[in-house]
Amino acid sequence: MTSRRDEILKEIGITPVWRLRVQESLAEAQEVSSEPAPPVPDTRALQPSFEGTSPVSHQTGEPSRVAAQPSALHGSSAPMLRRSAADDDERRAAIIRMDWAGLKQAVAQCVACALHARRNKTVFGVGDENADWMFVGEGPGADEDRQGDPFVGQAGKLLDSMLAAIKLKRDDNVYIANVVKCRPPGNRNPEPDEASKCEPYLQRQIELIKPKLIIALGRVAALNLLSREASIASLRGRVLAYRGTPLIVTYHPAYLLRNLPDKAKAWEDLCFAVKTMQSLQSGPSVTT
Repeated sequence: MTSRRDEILKEIGITPVWRLRVQESLAEAQEVSSEPAPPVPDTRALQPSFEGTSPVSHQTGEPSRVAAQPSALHGSSAPMLRRSAADDDERRAAIIRMDWAGLKQAVAQCVACALHARRNKTVFGVGDENADWMFVGEGPGADEDRQGDPFVGQAGKLLDSMLAAIKLKRDDNVYIANVVKCRPPGNRNPEPDEASKCEPYLQRQIELIKPKLIIALGRVAALNLLSREASIASLRGRVLAYRGTPLIVTYHPAYLLRNLPDKAKAWEDLCFAVKTMQSLQSGPSVTT
């Protein structure tokens, strides 16, 4: 039923277009509603099954694993996460059984994280594979990425000077490695996932070398080796441990290049490391 206002508007030819369209749509809807309704399909086969049965794929006629999964609200991604965790466990188990040759080859061919896409060379490590001393940094820089060895730029020169100050050098009773084996873009800190993917390599290196003492160079190395958040200030001057191996934390050489006054603190750390090594060589270790 139209109102008197609508009738007047229609008589003078200015009935709103939208009102006419609504009326036309209503008329079409009435025509459609007069037609017999199509049969309602049986949707029971499309319901997810949790009792060992699966709906059938429309493309292959085979049971569809995807359709059989619970909804996202009930953890549809859980099976994928379980497979990923299982793959990581299998990968780690394979790495921790490798000898030096197998480990070096695995690192050179690694594509476990996104860092491999931009690298020039992997940076495995360098030094004495039976060393008492092991120094661990965070990751390769531009020079390391080009040459394939750790600590070869300005930070590397400073590290060599630090080693010389305590009568050490990188090829004699010293091994140097990093938390990650590929350069992070822009020399940023490694992401947790990147460090996690590389961690089995570093673990195996340490197991093969069996160092008496590990020196963590910088906060990123300390965080990943100790698996905890802490400041350098709170970690310095203490004998900590990585999987039972004594560990001491000091500043990264690249940090020292930007903060020259802290070189004195790094020297204190090196002297503390020398005293710790002497005690380790003469008796059992004590970690805190």
